Formats: sequence, structure tokens, C-alpha cells
Amino acid sequence: MIDIQERWESITEESDDFSEFEKIENKRSQRPDVHAFLLLDELFPGGSDLIDYAGHDEIGLDICDEQVATLTDDQILELNRCGVRYDYENGGLVMWVWR
Repeated sequence: MIDIQERWESITEESDDFSEFEKIENKRSQRPDVHAFLLLDELFPGGSDLIDYAGHDEIGLDICDEQVATLTDDQILELNRCGVRYDYENGGLVMWVWR
């Protein structure tokens, strides 16, 4: 069975469109981060903040490996196009803080 890291890499490296938000057809927002947050909230509704932590130049999202494993290939591509990536060291999803 393929692990989460290998699956995420194979899907996102093949497309090579990290942060290519303009490639998303049905935008939930005109902002990539808001679009990603709305998608994740739709997929994994919860009662707490979606941002779990902030580190040097990135934020960690409150999405665990078990949830990441349930994402479809298309959902992974959509998140990748919003600038979301899989954190290989700690597990879960993160986003760079660009400014």
C-alpha cells in the first residue's frame, strides 16, 4: 500500500502546478487560502480553528494524516493549486506564509 507522502508527491509532482490557483475552475473564493479553507471545512467540518499552529514562514492546518488519506486525487490537486502541501516531517497539511 502506498503511503500518504508517496501518494501526495506522485499526484502533485506529475501536475507541477503548486500555487497555480488560476487553474481551479470552480472557485469557492478569489483568494487561494480562503478557497482551501472552505474546501477543507466542507470535507472535514469541525468546531475548532482550522489553523493549528504558526511556525517560521508557514501555518499548520488542523488536518491529520487519517483525513489526508481520504482525499481524492482531484482534491489533492486543488489544495496543491491553493498552495497547500503535505508536511513530510510532522504529517498533516501546511501552507507557506508568503508575506
